[in-house]
Amino acid sequence: MLDEPCQADLSERDPATGPPRPPRREFKARGSFTERCPGCQLPVLNCLCPYQASAESEARVWLITHPLEHFKPTNTGRLIRDVLPATEVFTWYRTTPDARLVALLDDPRFTPFVIFPDDQPDYAERVVGIEAVGEAKAGGRIPVFILLDGTWRQARRIFRKSPYLDRLPVLPLATTRLTRYQLRKPASRAHLCTAEVAAELLRQSGDVEAAQVLDDYFDVFNVSYAASRRYEKIETTTAPMQRLLAYRAE
Repeated sequence: MLDEPCQADLSERDPATGPPRPPRREFKARGSFTERCPGCQLPVLNCLCPYQASAESEARVWLITHPLEHFKPTNTGRLIRDVLPATEVFTWYRTTPDARLVALLDDPRFTPFVIFPDDQPDYAERVVGIEAVGEAKAGGRIPVFILLDGTWRQARRIFRKSPYLDRLPVLPLATTRLTRYQLRKPASRAHLCTAEVAAELLRQSGDVEAAQVLDDYFDVFNVSYAASRRYEKIETTTAPMQRLLAYRAE
């Protein structure tokens, strides 16, 4: 969930036929002509694959991703799925909700929470604290963090124009952490990117090891991609790289 200029939704579903409309033009992100690793999609100069590690968590993460985010190699939502294999990713369409997502929202195994700021009065009665996650676990249910994956403007649109989310509790992220993200410029350092939000939620809700793995993986992604933009090869492993290599070797 980042601040970035909003672009037209090129993949909106056709309300008459259902399937997505073809894009009006191919999205050309910066670096689209860079040679990339087929595994991690990072520039081959600083491939991420040696550091990819999977972790387990009690909580789940479901991403509702704006269509344009799938085109952006700087998207950090995919890092969550790399670390947490049970992560679900749903593409958001304003007129046609994903049928699997709607079914999962009704699955009694899960207690889903929409991660969104508590800055408007019209949904104040839905706002809960992080203790609600522990209550879900105590009740034998799997807590789910629903992250709206896009720019802040896109995330607000998803939140406001997705009626199937209206009945869910809203969990705002309460943290003093500042973003470390180097690849897009947020309006404020208090605006964390999607992977940072997930890591902090996991940490606060008790999945400390998974949070650390995701945090380290994000850091490696962040540093590696930034170095590749400068055409610099990282020669010395950083502390997060070393921790991930050790974790993979266990």
